[in-house]
Amino acid sequence: MFDYTGRIVRAAAGRDKGGLLCVVGVDQEGQRLLLADGKRRKYARPKAKKLGHVEMLADGFRHPAIQKLKQGETLSDRELRRALAAFRDQLEV
Repeated sequence: MFDYTGRIVRAAAGRDKGGLLCVVGVDQEGQRLLLADGKRRKYARPKAKKLGHVEMLADGFRHPAIQKLKQGETLSDRELRRALAAFRDQLEV
């Protein structure tokens, strides 16, 4: 299975449709992505979503929090929110 950790995605289905989320891992079976945004969905309790229910937005987004996540270190929800806000700002420009 491809490692999606650290990618920024947009929810394409469900209650959080249209929201930006970060992939923080993959479930045990490898069929669902574990997603968090640091506010509604905390890092400690990520949302599991099927790959078809998200739209991949960025792979190479450079932010210290994303790099930390890719290295396997834990993040605070504050760091995750700031990384998503920086990505959102980059999209608007």
